[in-house]
This record gives sequence, structure tokens and C-alpha cells, in this order.
Amino acid sequence: MEKFLPNILFAVILIAGGGYFAMNVRKLIRNIKLGKDVDRSDRKNERWKNMAKIALGQYKMVRRPLSGILHIVVYVGFLLINIEMLEIVIDGLFGTHRVFQPLIGNGLYGFLIGSFEVMALLVLVAVIIFWLRRNIEKVKRFWNKEMQGWPKNDGNIILYFEMVLMSLFLIMNATDVPFQEAGAGNVISQFIAPWFSGFSAEELHVIEKGAWWLHIVGILIFLNYLYYSKHLHILLAFPNTFYANLKPKGQFTNVEAVTKEVQMMMDPNADPYAMPEEGEDEGEPEKFGASDVTDLNWVQLMNAYTCTECGRCTSSCPANLTGKELSPRAIMMKTRDRVEEVGKNIDANGGEFKPDGKQLLDDYITREELWACTSCNACVQECPIGIDPLSIIMEMRRYLVMEESSAPQELNMMMTNIENNGAPWQYSQMDRLNWKDE
Repeated sequence: MEKFLPNILFAVILIAGGGYFAMNVRKLIRNIKLGKDVDRSDRKNERWKNMAKIALGQYKMVRRPLSGILHIVVYVGFLLINIEMLEIVIDGLFGTHRVFQPLIGNGLYGFLIGSFEVMALLVLVAVIIFWLRRNIEKVKRFWNKEMQGWPKNDGNIILYFEMVLMSLFLIMNATDVPFQEAGAGNVISQFIAPWFSGFSAEELHVIEKGAWWLHIVGILIFLNYLYYSKHLHILLAFPNTFYANLKPKGQFTNVEAVTKEVQMMMDPNADPYAMPEEGEDEGEPEKFGASDVTDLNWVQLMNAYTCTECGRCTSSCPANLTGKELSPRAIMMKTRDRVEEVGKNIDANGGEFKPDGKQLLDDYITREELWACTSCNACVQECPIGIDPLSIIMEMRRYLVMEESSAPQELNMMMTNIENNGAPWQYSQMDRLNWKDE
């Protein structure tokens, strides 16, 4: 029994880590589904192409070459190195050691492990550069006011995780005496092995097993940390790019009820006083726009969870660049914070939401932020994974105008002029085209 204790312990840790991750995934899906339904099932070929090009191919990342290339190195390296997880899981459950080496032969096995070691070193270098850019160079977009406290710490914690995991992988290989003696795949670890030359075979075995355990436990911790981190985009970037809005960026959605009313007004044969047909229930009038996260659609809530907090949107926002309050990144972060708060409320009240006297509007996102937006779509264009902060801003503006009749004085004057004069200017209807002669 004692012989199988490590395998039993490994199975328990694996099941606990996987179970907790599955629980958080269910919670994540539940929170995203708090949003209204929206149909994004059209143009499937184009959607698959977007996902392959943007999420898998990192197409938009390299628009800023340095950070883009470094991100691709980390992304590819982490994917490749985690392929070895399959071997680690088998070894952990059955007590084997490098189970694939005799199965596929030293040649192929050495090529794979050698590739993993090279990528581990590249990832380690890239992550160190990221840390230096964030903490020493202090790239401006990482130091906006919304990036203080937890968001700042979260960015560094992820970098530390990746440094430790890559180092443990290389140390594990460097102290594996049979692996080093075989000379198959130790392209990087062979240069680290001499650091441990003063240790006995038993001590090297202890170090190797310690690094092995820390590596696998660290990966499970990292996996479960994702839900609480901006790095949730590792999982959500793929559905987020697939379900992204494919309409032209300048095209906004219309409220169906308003569209029907306008069509009725323009139809000379329509009876505006007609009663609903028998059996037809108009139901409660739909709320215009959004004041809270449950008024947004599920894609917008998924956008909020997918946000990487990279700040490319904010660094390209003309309103933010001129010193205004708006930060598209903060819009997404605040939306995610509110969704999380609503989710915790539901958990605490047996699956039902208990009104808490809060909402996304005013309690999280201010009116000043909303009206600072120029609706230029720069944030949407710059986002490397297809997030659309503007759609949330426009829905909240729609609520302010159509539900609260609350808009800046300049906008109210323009709408009054359009209503009275048929033009944004204070001309009479007869003179409304005079502007073209000035």
C-alpha cells in the first residue's frame, strides 16, 4: 500500500484540481448566461476563419511587433510544453517514469523534449522581458489608474507563475540522471545539469521528484487561478473571436420596438390605434438600453471576462488621450466586476438574485465616461481578441436617453432642433439647407 501512496496522492490532487476548475467553469457559464440572448450563428465560415486567424494565429497581436512577438513565444511555448502534461499524468497515476520514451524511441522523444526545452527557455526570457517592461520601463498603458491594486498584482503574479513553471521544467530535466545519460532531448538542461554536480544520485533524485511535483501542482494551481485572473482569455479568446460582431464597425443595432414604430409611422395605411389581435400578447414593454449587466447580451458579458487588460484600446482612445475620464479597458473591467458581484449575490441567495440597490450605471461606470466616448471604434479595432467596449457604452447611452431622458445639453438641443426643424441647426424647415451655402 505504501508503494502506491504517491500515486493515490497524485490522483487525489488531480481530481481536486480538475473538480474545482470544472466548478468555476460552470459558474463562469452561468454568469455569462445572465446576459440577454443574441444570435451569432450566422456566417459560420467567416467566424471559424476569424477564430483561426485572431485567436489561434495571433494576427492582431503583431501590430505592435515587440509585445506581439513576445506574446506569440509565450503562447506557443506554453501550449507545446503542456503537451508533456499527458506524460506527467500517466507517470503520476501509474508510477512510471517517462512512459513515452521507450514507446516512441529516443529519436522522436528527444526531438519533442528538446523542442519543449528550447521553448521553455524562450518563454522564460520573454516573461522576464514582460516583467521588465511592466515594472522597470513602466510602459504607460500598464499604469493607468484602473491598473492599480489587484489588476497590477495580477499581471505580475501570472509572470511569476510562468517563470517558476518554466524553471521547474528545466530543473526537473537537468536533475533526471537517466534522462541526461541518454542524451536525447536535453538540449538546454544539459547546461543546467552541471549546477547540481556536487549532489549525490539520491539527492538528485529528490530534487528531480520535488521539481516534478511542484511543476504539476503549480500547473493545477495556475489552471484554477485563471478564473480570478485576466488570463481567463487563454480559454475565452477562442469563443470570443468566433462570436464577435461581423457587421461593419459603424453599424449600430436598432431596438426592434422602435423600428416597428417608425415603420408604422411611415406606412400611410397603418392604423396607429389598432389593438393587438386576439391571442396576441404584447407583454411588458422592453427596457431600452442597459443600466445593469443583465440588460446586456451574453456576448458582451463574455467580452468582459475575456478582456486581457492589455490597454491597447485605452492607449488608442482619442477621448482618453485628451485627458477625459473614459478608458475602454476600465469599461470592460467594471462590467466584469459587476457580473461577478451579481454572481456572488446569486450564490449567496440560493440561486436567485436579491436586489442589492446597485447597478452598472453610476455605481460602476459613470455618465461622464459614457458621454466622453466619440464612438470612433478605435478600441474595437485595436483589441487583439475582438472585444467591443463601444457596444456596452452605446447600450448604456441608449438607456440614459430613452429611459431617463438624460443627455448632455448639446445633444438635447440637437435632438430638439431635429424634431422641430428637421435639421440639427436652429433653422426653420424652409431654411434648413442654408448651411451648404455658408
